[in-house]
Amino acid sequence: MFDRITNRHGETLDYTFHEGSEDMRNLLVIGHGVTGNKDRPLVTGLAERVSEEGMPCLRFSFSGNGDSQGRFSESTISKEVEDLKSVLTTVVERGWTPIYAGHSMGAAVGALATVGDGRMRYLISLAGMVETADFCKREFSGVTPDEGFMWDQEECPFSRAFLEDMEKLQTISGDASAVKVPWLFVHGTDDDVVPVEESRSLFALANEPKKLIEIPGADHVFSGDALERVCEEVISWLGDNLSS
Repeated sequence: MFDRITNRHGETLDYTFHEGSEDMRNLLVIGHGVTGNKDRPLVTGLAERVSEEGMPCLRFSFSGNGDSQGRFSESTISKEVEDLKSVLTTVVERGWTPIYAGHSMGAAVGALATVGDGRMRYLISLAGMVETADFCKREFSGVTPDEGFMWDQEECPFSRAFLEDMEKLQTISGDASAVKVPWLFVHGTDDDVVPVEESRSLFALANEPKKLIEIPGADHVFSGDALERVCEEVISWLGDNLSS
């Protein structure tokens, strides 16, 4: 459908396109979180369910992740914002109106990419990261940059570039008021990677129209029955907004 998608560094971004069953120009773009890729259960599950309801979807891996080109050690939040904007450029050039759903750091990327862009129709944050510097302190305080790994995954080195970018940003809360599109937040109450309080705080700062859904007992990746609940909430919210 899109042939090759590349970022501004010329790196090819791996993606999967899901045909919709209805004739529409809206396209749900789905991005993953830290150490993830386009084939994680949450990402594939959401794409499959939304496309079954009629809306086409495109799930992709940020550069350096999954089968996308690039080095994981160079995969910073700033570079991922660039990646997402490259994806938006491709889909808009082909006549689609993008809607974005991002998980964890991918949600933060979505918010940052939406500010001042004007191409995004709606924004969906799934267990969205807000406090980037705190995340690094909480998850990787005992890991030496450029020597250790994220969550002991040898294919995911904890780079100084990643750490410095997260510390420079500190938080995305200051950008919330600059997001001018309808915004859905979904977060699990038992998330031990990104606390649900982060979505609550960002939601309070966001513009209307907005909605916050908390899923009792759900973890960071919405495992088990929580995945179906996420899909139901996203589909319902999209339906309400597209019909209004």
